[in-house]
Amino acid sequence: MRERTWLNWAMHVGFYLLLAASALRLVSRHGMGAQTVTSLAVCGLLALAYAAGIVWWNRLGRQGRLVWLGGVAAVWLALVVLAPSFSWCAVPLLFLCLRLLNAHGFAVAAAALTLVVIVAQLEIARELDVSLILAPVGIAAMTAVIFGELQRESAARQLLIDDLISTRGTLADSRHRTGVLEERERLAREIHDTLAQGLTSMGILLQAADRMWATDPAQARAHVRRAAAAAADNLAEARRFVRDLQPPGLVDVTLPEALARLCADAGETGPRVRFRLAGEEYPLAPEVQAALLRVAQAALANVRDHAAPAADPAARVTVTVTVTVTLSYLDGEVTLDVFDDGVGFAEPAPAPGRGYGLRAMRDRLAEVHGVLVVESAPGEGTAVAARVPAAWPPRVLDGGAA
Repeated sequence: MRERTWLNWAMHVGFYLLLAASALRLVSRHGMGAQTVTSLAVCGLLALAYAAGIVWWNRLGRQGRLVWLGGVAAVWLALVVLAPSFSWCAVPLLFLCLRLLNAHGFAVAAAALTLVVIVAQLEIARELDVSLILAPVGIAAMTAVIFGELQRESAARQLLIDDLISTRGTLADSRHRTGVLEERERLAREIHDTLAQGLTSMGILLQAADRMWATDPAQARAHVRRAAAAAADNLAEARRFVRDLQPPGLVDVTLPEALARLCADAGETGPRVRFRLAGEEYPLAPEVQAALLRVAQAALANVRDHAAPAADPAARVTVTVTVTVTLSYLDGEVTLDVFDDGVGFAEPAPAPGRGYGLRAMRDRLAEVHGVLVVESAPGEGTAVAARVPAAWPPRVLDGGAA
């Protein structure tokens, strides 16, 4: 658009330069006679009419510009009849016709302007000269081709700009929708790993307290106190994940300490859980620690909900599931293994409204370039293994992740 604006102003300046040159030639050749004065007056009228169109271009609209172009052409034609030397002002007028007329209208206008220039030049020469015919035709043809090509490129560039603006708007909308979906996914994972598990734990504790209230009030009250503590912890979790902060289980403690505490708490309301630490502990990024802690929470919740065999009212022996949680610090990666000796499964078959856990664990690990492997078989228990690179975030070298 900037190039087109400069081209417009170049044509306007060219028009006035040609107008001034023709006026000077008229005065130098014919003096200040009556016809010269009349021609100069018409020349001034043409200059004013042309200037009016420049000043009020935006206000005129398409129809107004066409009327203005017709008026300017009529005044110019009258001026050429009085003084043929003004015929070369046809070049800027040809440019105006290219801007304002369609292809057929421009072809007719170009032919008419060229014919006027030829007749005017022959009138000045007073003799038939083929060059005076071919020169205006060549100039008109070159002008039309050059201006037409510039206009085509300008239109193509404007179309490209419009497409880029539209694409940018679409991309912004897409990013917004992606951001909304990512935030929903984050909240869903946090709710599943914190509030849902905490509410389940509180429910188990309160049910146990209700059953023991008459026979063992002290133990029942202990269960109620643990349920109240779980409620307080879940309230803190809710506030923290809304603010997207580090899980409270990792505040002021290391990852092994947080996992040991998680295993101890899980053992109070479900299967027997033991924690093992392998390797020498080294610092990990908060994102990696949070992901591994959440994976452990989700895996233990799955054990509590699915690993134990279905209760048999006729059975006198209660089968207790044993879980081993192992955190291993290896060279270059950290692994978390959760193994239970429960009923296992052939294929994960979540109950209606359930089944988010494994997908949530995989999504969490993917955010820190980790992977999750689940192995199980009916009657042989289940093993959940998470592997995460120790270095996070990964270094970027030569445009790629190191």
